[in-house]
Amino acid sequence: MVAAAGFRSWRRSVARLSVLVAPPCRGNRLARVVASAAVAHALDAGLLPQWGVRPYPSQRVAPALGFQE
Repeated sequence: MVAAAGFRSWRRSVARLSVLVAPPCRGNRLARVVASAAVAHALDAGLLPQWGVRPYPSQRVAPALGFQE
């Protein structure tokens, strides 16, 4: 496995997303692919996806998926 994403439900209304990509595989848009699937899953579950942006690469992926501050 080189990339994975998922979420933890918070207060029954928010999906806090987590995305991991293996270091040698970063820069290949894998985070966008797996995060997009996790967002779709959260929306299907009636949850509001939330992206906690800390590291710089994550700051680039979030807006590409439509997240805003």
